[in-house]
This record gives sequence, C-alpha cells and structure tokens, in this order.
Amino acid sequence: MSAQEEVRSMWRWVFSSAFLASMCCFPSVLLVGLGLMTVSAGDALSNDLYFGPARWVLYGLTILLLSIGLYRHFRSHGICTLDQAKRERRKIANTAILVFITTFAIYLFWNYVILELLGIAVGLPWEESAFWR
Repeated sequence: MSAQEEVRSMWRWVFSSAFLASMCCFPSVLLVGLGLMTVSAGDALSNDLYFGPARWVLYGLTILLLSIGLYRHFRSHGICTLDQAKRERRKIANTAILVFITTFAIYLFWNYVILELLGIAVGLPWEESAFWR
C-alpha cells in the first residue's frame, strides 16, 4: 500500500467515525428534509437520541472505530509486537492524538454547524438552542 493510499485510508476512518458520532442528529435532519417525517417527530427523535443513552453508545462506537483504524494503520506500517510499539511509542502517540483531535474537530463542525444549519433550514426548532445565540 502506498503512502497516499494509507493517508486516504486513515482519513476514511476519521470521517466515518466523526459521522458515526453525529448519528444522533443526522437521521432527524435527513428524514425531515426528505419529507418522510414531520418536524415535531424529527425533533422528538433527535432529542431522544441526543439526550438518551444512544449518544454515549455512539461515542463509544466512534472510539472503537478509531481504535480499529489506528490498529490497522500501525499494523500496515509493520508495528506488530509490543517491542516494536515501545520503540515507536512517540510516533504512535502523536498519530493517535492527531487522529482523535481531528475527528473531534470534524465532529464538532459537522454536528454543531452544518447539521444544525440544515436542521434549522428544514424547520427543526433548533435555532433557540444554537451555540451561536
């Protein structure tokens, strides 16, 4: 696997995990936007998913997905044993921190800016609680 393909693969893990973390709000926006759900039902679904245990399950799955991605990334770089991991601990730590911070930043932007604006545009009552207010 070339270096460019490895970077693309890591970005896929980052974007997919950030998307997974935002699944508490995305279904409401999508279903209301497509006209498959009323605004009040979409708001109720979003509130149930966001303020219920589903959000924490999604966060846990996101961390698991990122961990699997990092594991596969380092395995492809030949870091397969604990001794190799100890020798490369600085690289592993820096990459993991960068991946988690990048995922968190993408999640914040996607969930609290883009999805919030789209939700407001389709009629969900999120304008009152928007972070910029």
